[in-house]
Amino acid sequence: MKHLIILGDGMADWAVPQLGNKTLLEYAATPHMDWLAQHGRNGLLKTIPDGFHPGSEVANSSILGYDQHIVYEGRGPLEAASIGVELEPGDLAMRCNLVCLEGDLLKNHSCGRLKTEEADVLIRFLQEHLGSERIHFYTGVQYRHLLVIKGGNKHLNCTPPHDIPLKPWREYLPKPVTAPSLAGRAGGESDTASLLIDLILKSQQLLKDHPLNIERQQRGMDSANSIWPWGGGYRPQMVPLTTTYPQIRNGSVITAVDLIRGIGKYAGLRVIDVEGATGLWDTNYEGKAQAAIQAMREGDDFVYVHVEASDEAGHDGDLELKLQTIENLDNRLIRPILEALPTIGEEVAIALLPDHPTPIAHRTHTNEPIPFCIYYPGIEPDGVQTFSEQAAKEGTYGLLQGNQFIDLFMNKTVSV
Repeated sequence: MKHLIILGDGMADWAVPQLGNKTLLEYAATPHMDWLAQHGRNGLLKTIPDGFHPGSEVANSSILGYDQHIVYEGRGPLEAASIGVELEPGDLAMRCNLVCLEGDLLKNHSCGRLKTEEADVLIRFLQEHLGSERIHFYTGVQYRHLLVIKGGNKHLNCTPPHDIPLKPWREYLPKPVTAPSLAGRAGGESDTASLLIDLILKSQQLLKDHPLNIERQQRGMDSANSIWPWGGGYRPQMVPLTTTYPQIRNGSVITAVDLIRGIGKYAGLRVIDVEGATGLWDTNYEGKAQAAIQAMREGDDFVYVHVEASDEAGHDGDLELKLQTIENLDNRLIRPILEALPTIGEEVAIALLPDHPTPIAHRTHTNEPIPFCIYYPGIEPDGVQTFSEQAAKEGTYGLLQGNQFIDLFMNKTVSV
């Protein structure tokens, strides 16, 4: 049996008064998600262990069964793996957003949907003026980039920029966290925090008058006028999924997001690129569906399809757009996959879930348990009729956490 996980990043939400106090999953037209819930079994999954920030790196690697107390190193190292940057011992890798500041406030974490080609110009410019033997900027995707500091100390308090829209950015500059310095690493927590603040302030001076930003301003677009490093860590110690689950002989991950690519690479999965996959509302849903179908037809035993669009709409606080992304996932990705199941050549188990909520009223991630359903031919349905946060509470799987979900999905014994 093949195994397919379909993940709608940030799909889960809170009840919305404008929707009659329904969540977006309850309100949206999702007949194919509902079909999976009706014909499968449902439950809730705690993807954020106690004490961890509700980031996508935590949630997605938890879904795959990784113990965060062992593997967690932040987003930076995962994105380094995605873009092919090999980390040496002592390299601190940090996610480096290009953000838009407006006076004393962080206007947004994404510069109004900056294009990768534009960002590459700015990242190369920053490397030329701020880079050194110790400091390296690398271009990622859109507003998401990479900063590597040789000998940096990871014991820092760096706030994710998507957590502080329209808040005073100076209050959230990097701060050292009291912790023993790690042996063999040059530079303490205070030194690294001071270095990052210096880079942030210098980037603002360099970027404010860059021709690309002047042109964006003239076109009424947000400037990419500061860097914002966060999510730092060292190379994680992740065991490939093929080691834990020998029934996975060949596996793949389909995503537009470097973070998920990095998790996939460390998990031993092949990364499949899909033309037109953007990580936004306009992503190529059909292309991702066909890539998953083709991967299973050609021999992959495990496919992880990640769609970022709902998360970005949640960060923007855009109700209509988030509803659209959920319905697009249902009709343009799940529907063609379900229609193609008879052509795969082998039975397929499907799991559907978000990784965490990104409530539009909150505009950032929260740590509530998320709904999930599992379907495969021959499974005994549990009577749940729709896929949503509330409906999943009536599912027979109850509340799972840790590696219980992936063990269950891969047909290992789990107590529920």
